[in-house]
Order: sequence, then C-alpha cells, then structure tokens
Amino acid sequence: MHSTERVKAKPDTDAFVGRVVWNPIKSLWFNFHLLAAIFLAPFVVSLSSVGVFILLTGITLCFGHSLGMHRLLIHRSYECPKWMEYLFVYLGTLVGMAGPIGMMKQHDLRDWAQRQTHCHDYLLHGSSIVKDGWWQLNCDLELKNGPDFFIEDSVWSDPFYRFIEKTWMCQQLALALPLYLFGGLSWVVWGISVRLVVSVGGHWLIGYFAHNRGGRTWRVDGAAVQGHNIRLAGFLSMGEAWHNNHHAYPGSAMLGLYKDEPDPGWWVLNALHNLGIVKNIQLPRDLPPRPELISESIDLEKRVERAPEDCDIAKFIRGNR
Repeated sequence: MHSTERVKAKPDTDAFVGRVVWNPIKSLWFNFHLLAAIFLAPFVVSLSSVGVFILLTGITLCFGHSLGMHRLLIHRSYECPKWMEYLFVYLGTLVGMAGPIGMMKQHDLRDWAQRQTHCHDYLLHGSSIVKDGWWQLNCDLELKNGPDFFIEDSVWSDPFYRFIEKTWMCQQLALALPLYLFGGLSWVVWGISVRLVVSVGGHWLIGYFAHNRGGRTWRVDGAAVQGHNIRLAGFLSMGEAWHNNHHAYPGSAMLGLYKDEPDPGWWVLNALHNLGIVKNIQLPRDLPPRPELISESIDLEKRVERAPEDCDIAKFIRGNR
C-alpha cells in the first residue's frame, strides 16, 4: 500500500478548517532535550562525544529516517529483507520524531492536504518561521472534518511495529545505556539530546523552507502548496531536501534526480541493490503518468539534453515527450 492509498476522504472531509492545540508530551519531549543541548552539552563536550554525535546522526538520518521511515515504510519505493526493514525503521524511530505508525499518519495527512486546492497553514508551513516552529515542534493540528486512515495490516498488526510505536520515546534509553557505559554523561548528552534536537529541529527547518522558497523544476497543478529544492541542505539531509523532486515523483526511491543533486540515501540504496540485498527499486520512469505534473523550468530541457544516458530522469522525460 502506498501513502496515497492510506488516506480516505469523505464527502465532508476538509483540509482547511481546524485548530492547532498544544501537545504537552510532544512539547516537553523536544524542549527537555533542547534545554540539555543548550545548558548541559557545552560543559561536557569532548572530541569523542562530537564524533558519536556525527556518527549516530548520519546513521539514524540516512538508514533510519530517509531509507527506513520515508522511502521504505511510507512510500514502499523499494523492497528488502524483513530484518533490514525492521532495522532501518528502528533506526528511524531513534531519530526522535515518532513511532512508525505515527510517522505514517503525520506524513500521509500532510501529503494528502498539500495535494488539495487549499489546506491549513499548519499543513503547508504557511505561517511565519517563528510561529511555524512553535506549531510543528510543540503542537498538533485537529481538523474539524479530517480524512480517515487505513494502515496496511502488514504494519498495523505487526508485533514489532506495535511495540516500538508504543515505546518509541523509551527506545532512546536502549541507546543511552551503552553510550553511558562507554563514554559517560558526555556521550549520552551528545549522542541523544544534541542529536535529537538537531535531527528533529533540522527536519522541521528544511520542511519549512522546502514549502516556501528554493529551486523549483516542477509544478503540481491544483495543489495547495509546491515543494522546493533546498540545494544547501541536499547532502546533509541525506537527499530529503530535494523536495520539489519528491512532490513531482513521491514514489521514487531516488530524490536527487541529477548528478549535481547529491542524494546520500540513494547512494546507499543503489549500493545495496548492487549487492543483491535490495530489489524492485521504483524510479520516475516506473511511476504512472501524472497529468497534473507540469515542467516550469526552461533549464530542465537544457539539463536533459546534456544529461548522460544513465541519468534516469533524462530517460524518463525523453520517453514521455
């Protein structure tokens, strides 16, 4: 099941009318780690703790959030052994945003709403950066007449997914224990709190800019909001910042569609495919045509004309002219 199939709209379903409410658990969770990162981390910093922070951030964002939660669990843009799926999604849980089912619901609601003709500012990052930051990191949106969600049984009834969905915050403790044993408080603060603040806060910040400003090659006609490519964050986000590409081809496992669009998540996925571990990778050419997808960049044609033959998007566009 793909993300677009999980959301079912009713005749009175509306993506616009709703209210933003403070979520105390979500808010206390993030701000506890934020305070630790601000007031404790500078006093326990060490070369090894910064190394742990960089290593764990890269692993959880790349293998966990980008490959596990987003490209696999949510979009099913490739297939892999079940043990690898569990590992990647668990690493995605350690990023600290939500459990697997919660991530699916958050993502699918936002994607569905953004494809409507209009939606609430919370869902399209349409407020000021300060207000949007408070909303996204501390609050939830309650739509008056929201859609229904139907999570596939392979996830909903899976004991592993149900367990980590119920205990996703506690899973940080499973990581904190070995960090403390090997590196003390310094490793715990930098490996848990600083990493979580940077990952969750960075995810929001990239999402804010990716829906407000940046490069754009494609337009989805009739959509309430368009995605933008944030070039400066392309590498650091593991490819997730190529958001205009993702709005155009949401089912594609490749997010950086050109050689000047670094996509570390794709590099890892392609390597796993070459090793025979990953299969059935979905690329733009494999997805059904979208009549509402419109190219609005003259530069696109130029880039396609000079693109090497192994550039997947070039083949896709040439084949659909």
